[in-house]
Amino acid sequence: MERPLDRTINATIVLAAGTFAITKLVTIDQDYWHGWTLFEIIRYAPQHNWSAYEEALKRNPVLAKMVISGVVYSLGDWIAQCYGGKPLFEFDRARMFRSGLVGFTLHGSLSHYYYQFCEEIFPFQDWWVVPAKVIFDQTAWAAVWNSIYFTVLGFLRLESPVSIFKELKATFWPMLTAGWKLWPFAHLVTYGVIPVEQRLLWVDCVELIWVTILSTYSNEKTEARISDAPEEANSSSPSIDPPQE
Repeated sequence: MERPLDRTINATIVLAAGTFAITKLVTIDQDYWHGWTLFEIIRYAPQHNWSAYEEALKRNPVLAKMVISGVVYSLGDWIAQCYGGKPLFEFDRARMFRSGLVGFTLHGSLSHYYYQFCEEIFPFQDWWVVPAKVIFDQTAWAAVWNSIYFTVLGFLRLESPVSIFKELKATFWPMLTAGWKLWPFAHLVTYGVIPVEQRLLWVDCVELIWVTILSTYSNEKTEARISDAPEEANSSSPSIDPPQE
């Protein structure tokens, strides 16, 4: 009974969230629909959604970015689970919630201040500024954020500090170098084209790929450690010789 119930709950969550999101996007102009054709609704909806997003950035930029990152990190973990072989509606809700919580509480807010800080330490307009920002991003900031992500997820899984440190130590360098295959190219656009206030939206679009990798790495290590624990316990337990005849 548990599996059909979990599948039903997950399907309800996905369909409810999807319906809510699509409805909000499509009905952005519902107060002005009187006399509009379907073509006009479809034509103006993207433009007015973008205007609403820019207005939200002006009113409360940190909260707007927190919401975007929370959604992206939840979706990224769901994609990671599906990529790992789980059926569409049999994902681990707790795992997806943990990833979304980290994205909402930490990634959105920290990224907002990081991009402003990056502009302050590189206040130049020379040709070398964009490569310098990319290098700084993919060394100092990537190391800090990857460490925060793995550490906080470990605490949310109620793991011991020792286990978290071992996992972080084992994944730190592979994850840092894995990012170098994706982010330097994306950040040429981030720092060369996108305005400061819009950068997180672009980065979060790319994050859908990156969070899938991050979440897969983190949870694979944890699941491997949990599955190896009984074997280590059995191998370390003292063997009892059979009684001699």
